[in-house]
Amino acid sequence: MNSRKLAVHCAGIHLRGQGELSQKQVPHTGSANRDREILSIWRRLYMKERIEITDYANLITKALPKGILLNTNGDKFNSMVIGWGHLGTLWGRPTFHVYVRQSRYTKGQLDKTKEFTISVPLEGIDPGINRICGSLSGYDIDKEKEAGLILEPAEKISTPGIRQYPLTVECKVLYVQDQDLSMIPEDIRERMYPQNAPDTDLMANRDFHTMYVGEIVDAYIIR
Repeated sequence: MNSRKLAVHCAGIHLRGQGELSQKQVPHTGSANRDREILSIWRRLYMKERIEITDYANLITKALPKGILLNTNGDKFNSMVIGWGHLGTLWGRPTFHVYVRQSRYTKGQLDKTKEFTISVPLEGIDPGINRICGSLSGYDIDKEKEAGLILEPAEKISTPGIRQYPLTVECKVLYVQDQDLSMIPEDIRERMYPQNAPDTDLMANRDFHTMYVGEIVDAYIIR
């Protein structure tokens, strides 16, 4: 059995939802070099530190205005910078709420898959990633390729996380609600939803947001 297959084989010990393998559970081959190779592969593939998401509420709240990533995986993987959102509890379930405009590529993906991941940096944003994922559209480019995103397979859904932004929240859509612009204060409506913006501008921001309430089904830091 080659090193990668052996590292993957050792993951068979791991039962989803019962925590990750400990280093002691990684099998040894008797060869120090091969053992190091297996351990390195295992760490890359399986090292996720489970977290209590509320312990990171302050970090997430401070990171949001600078831009964190909302990831979807419908027709293709796509990541969008968001500056709005909130962590909370709804109907007795832990939730993360995100807001997506009607015109965004992400909206179609969310409507199709009913799931998403949130990726939060621990050591500040990557300007290149945030520029590409925050100003370019998934309609036009492959953001995974253009931004050099390193994807990390999710545990309980099909939408990966991103290694460069390691704090990861996996969510299944629980509730969807379109905004009612008539209920938004006029000063905010005029600033955030300018109706005199040209129709041809994708980033014109005339269109309202849809709120997606995601039930948090897993949360961890990619190590």
